[in-house]
Order: sequence, then C-alpha cells, then structure tokens
Amino acid sequence: MQTTRPVTEWHDTAGGQRGPKPRMLYTGAARLVSLLTAGALSAVLMLAPQTVAPAGQAPDHLTLVLCMWGIAAGFVHGVGFVPFKPLWRTVFGPVAAWGLMLAGTVLLAVG
Repeated sequence: MQTTRPVTEWHDTAGGQRGPKPRMLYTGAARLVSLLTAGALSAVLMLAPQTVAPAGQAPDHLTLVLCMWGIAAGFVHGVGFVPFKPLWRTVFGPVAAWGLMLAGTVLLAVG
C-alpha cells in the first residue's frame, strides 16, 4: 500500500522524512509573500508591458528571463510545492525566487 507524502516534506533515500530547511522560509507567511509577489509581477508584465519597455524599446532578453524564472519559482514556492530533487529544490526555492524577482525588477527599472 502506498502512503501519501505531505507536500511540505521530502524523503531521503532510506525513506525517512526531513522537513525543508530552513523552516522559516517554508512558513505560510513566506509562501504568501512569494505568491503575492509573483502574482503582482506577472500581472504587471502581462497587463502593462509598456512599463518595462517604454517608447517601444525592447527590454533585455536576459533580464526578462531572470524575472520570469523568479516569477515561476515564486509560484512554485507560493503554492507549497517542494521538489524532491535537491537541484530543483534549489532552483525553485524561496531564496532563488525572491532574489531573481528582485534582480529582474531592479534591472528592468534601471533599463
């Protein structure tokens, strides 16, 4: 019989459970910050693209990629999903999400 695993925990190869570290990044408040920030940034980029590309200029592609990666990571963290593999846990974790959203926003604002 297969048991269900909680979303906020991952399991090591021996089958033991370990909670996400550090725990304060996986609280409900931290997830809410990720979800609201990712939602606000994605809404701005979709509904008002002229704010990131004034006067018809194209924004830097790398900047948009970083910002969108941060938004995707923010949604992943915000809905409470914790990837099983360490690489994906790092790539879509709260530190990556917040850092990339901040860096992308700053780079878009600077030009």
